Amino acid sequence: MSERLQTTATVKTVYGDPIIAEGKTIIPVARVRFGFGAGFGEGEAGDEGTVARPAGGKGGGGGGGVEVRPVGFIEITPGETRFVSIEGHQKATRWAIMGLLAGFFLFRRRRRRKGS
Repeated sequence: MSERLQTTATVKTVYGDPIIAEGKTIIPVARVRFGFGAGFGEGEAGDEGTVARPAGGKGGGGGGGVEVRPVGFIEITPGETRFVSIEGHQKATRWAIMGLLAGFFLFRRRRRRKGS
């Protein structure tokens, strides 16, 4: 797992390969998030109610995940360097879709009530 982390958690994961076109250099930028969890249990259970259970126990588990999400790009020109965020566009699209879905379900619900 640590080998995989070492290959994933690099500068190239956050800042992509530069793209050069028409006198501009564009560098993609992403957000990288890692999450890990683990647990272990141990215990002895005896008789419970009328069902006899043998004493015993132990257990364990773990897992992890990685999220890589594009957030924008750096634009380098002879005159300036600027960061252009694309997150605002993603949020606006999500809100628009949620609004359309909510409207659709409200319309259906209202139509069903009128039909009853």
